[in-house]
Amino acid sequence: MAGESPDAPARDGKVPVLEVRGLTKRFSGVTAVSGLDLAVRAGEVHVLLGENGAGKSTLVAMISGLVRPDEGAILVDGRRRALGAPRRALRLGIGTVFQHSMLVPTLTVAENLALGGRWWRAPALGETAATLRRLAGELGLDIDPEAVAGELSLGERQQVEILRAILRGSRVLVLDEATAMLTPQGAAELGALVRRLVGRGIGVVFITHKLNEAFDIGDRITVLRQGRKVGELVPRDFASRGVDELQSAVVELMFGPAAPGRGRVPDAGDPPRPRPRRDGPPVLRVRDLGTDSAGGNAPAGISFDVSPGEILGIAGIDGNGQKRLAEAIAGQLPYRGSVELDGRKVDGLDVGERSRLGLRYITDDRLGEGTVGSFSVALNLVLKEIGEPPCWRHGIERRDRIAERARDLVAAFDVRTPGIGTPVGRLSGGNIQKVLLARELTGSARAVICSKPTNGLDLKTTRDVRERILRAAASGIAIVLISTDLDEVLELSNRIAVMARGRLVGMVANGPEARRRVGEIMLGIVR
Repeated sequence: MAGESPDAPARDGKVPVLEVRGLTKRFSGVTAVSGLDLAVRAGEVHVLLGENGAGKSTLVAMISGLVRPDEGAILVDGRRRALGAPRRALRLGIGTVFQHSMLVPTLTVAENLALGGRWWRAPALGETAATLRRLAGELGLDIDPEAVAGELSLGERQQVEILRAILRGSRVLVLDEATAMLTPQGAAELGALVRRLVGRGIGVVFITHKLNEAFDIGDRITVLRQGRKVGELVPRDFASRGVDELQSAVVELMFGPAAPGRGRVPDAGDPPRPRPRRDGPPVLRVRDLGTDSAGGNAPAGISFDVSPGEILGIAGIDGNGQKRLAEAIAGQLPYRGSVELDGRKVDGLDVGERSRLGLRYITDDRLGEGTVGSFSVALNLVLKEIGEPPCWRHGIERRDRIAERARDLVAAFDVRTPGIGTPVGRLSGGNIQKVLLARELTGSARAVICSKPTNGLDLKTTRDVRERILRAAASGIAIVLISTDLDEVLELSNRIAVMARGRLVGMVANGPEARRRVGEIMLGIVR
């Protein structure tokens, strides 16, 4: 689009109802979206696909008025607009329905729809209810305006949020992971509703991780990768190319072509992945694990083994039950099924008891959950051993032993701290993560669950953390690596399991075709 006037129509002669040109957003030096061009046309579903971190959420935040872009322009009906705030976006006809319901659960449907009206005037609930019934009827929906929002199903709440956006005059409807928490039937009903909306001339931005939904609902598909637009399928592609060819094109855009060896391009400085020892029993065995956690993606029927020295990667879109799985194995959540460590069932044991046996957990919340910010580095390094020998004797703290342990671990794991007495909350995120690694990967560690171990770290610290995990595996520790960074999973893992909707939906041996196969499973392609 270079060289075009900012107010020029699209090349097909139609002015898009919403367009972004050269949109860029940075957070603390990290570029989340870079030079993005995108056009949404009236009466069309424009699907956005991309991995976690591809820039989809940041784009949604910018076109919804939640975040200001650093560079580029947002155009509505061909005219540049500064959105500035969600209210401004709504006035311009851009409505957004987020993955998690924004309805007030204690209010009725009509009361929720009346929120945001003129503050000096009592809401006309009767009029709102009548308008809702009329619009719902036109769209083939059965919504009771007097129903309490908190008593509705997830699918019904999505329908109410869409109706609210339409009643506010939205001409562009952004659906951000709208089917993520829905049952297959609920997702199908939402898809049918979306097609009815575009039939009324509304432009829809539909964000999903499910390739079958993209092809069933979409008229146009844009693929984002690392904050950039890497490709687009337009209506003529759908008309001229077969489904298998289109799927292959999307997988390659999202995940790249297969690379030799590891499913990615190896780096000369990479330490070799350890070879698991499969000549004996597994260190960690999980059988038919499920939890009763609230939400639609609670783990269910999870089973796997991890051998000594093996790294089992668990890939998948964030929010599909990975964190609950980790917490259940660690003993933080009640669960059904069984967990065995070195042939011994640990069901019924608490976190501390499992840790002492060698079952460790490195949480993704390194400061809020993994450490106590006001405690010293030294005390955080023995946090799970408080009251236990050798650092305590008869309940009395042995400060010399604690200090000796801390100095050894700080040196071994290169923790950059003014001293072992420094509160851990004063350290950088990377050094807090090193404290966690030092505590959980040493001593009697036999199996370690690592949840997003490099999330938010700089490149140097990320490489150091990954090398620590590889060294731990090389020493015979069994590692479960949960990460939404597919490159990380491919770099470290021997095998890769894919998790979706709380279940393990596929298992892939790492190798030349691993990236493509994992990508296909994540997108729901069955071969």
